[in-house]
Amino acid sequence: MVADGRKRVIVEGVAPQIDCGRFAVKRVVGEPLAVEADVFTNGHDAVACRLLYRRQDDGEWREAPMRPLGNDRWRAHFVPDGLGRWEYTVEGWIDPFGSWVRDLGKKVDAGQQVGVDLLAGARWVNAAAERATGADAAALRGLAADIGGDGDLDERVAAARDPALASLMARYPDRTFATRYPRVLPAVVDPPLARFGAWYELFPRSASPDPQRHGTFRDVEARLP
Repeated sequence: MVADGRKRVIVEGVAPQIDCGRFAVKRVVGEPLAVEADVFTNGHDAVACRLLYRRQDDGEWREAPMRPLGNDRWRAHFVPDGLGRWEYTVEGWIDPFGSWVRDLGKKVDAGQQVGVDLLAGARWVNAAAERATGADAAALRGLAADIGGDGDLDERVAAARDPALASLMARYPDRTFATRYPRVLPAVVDPPLARFGAWYELFPRSASPDPQRHGTFRDVEARLP
């Protein structure tokens, strides 16, 4: 399919997982579960990715942005707020705006003309405004007008490279051709006592005070405090 050919991001090496997700990792309520993954693409385009997580019975995924560790490795974490089975995976996509900002900075630092580049960037911002709602959509449209307008070139460049714009753009990426890790990985979340509690298996037949007979549940009750 054409859509598959445009899914250029690779997501692999997701950790933690036990036996390729056959068994669940374990945490306790309120304990962060840090997840790492290798996320990369061919060429020089920037990529972005998010950690997706939810309780197993929830319909909607929750998301956390992943941060680069270097060498195509990314990390994020979530904090399970309830007992039971959870699941998580990773999704990545090409970040054209991130690529554009990076390349714009190189051209500015090299003293090149960037008027046409700013017009291209304004189109990316306007596209994000179409995906946004409310005040964010209005803010993006205003920034697109500033970047692509006829104002002072230095001010337009400064607006394009503003970290606040990058943060706003990151909320509304185009994930049409995102790649999701093919496995949904399980996690079991226990009460905090499970972190340090000891579990003991008892055989009632071995609890008899009389070596001539097997023990019973009554014998076990007699040995309890």
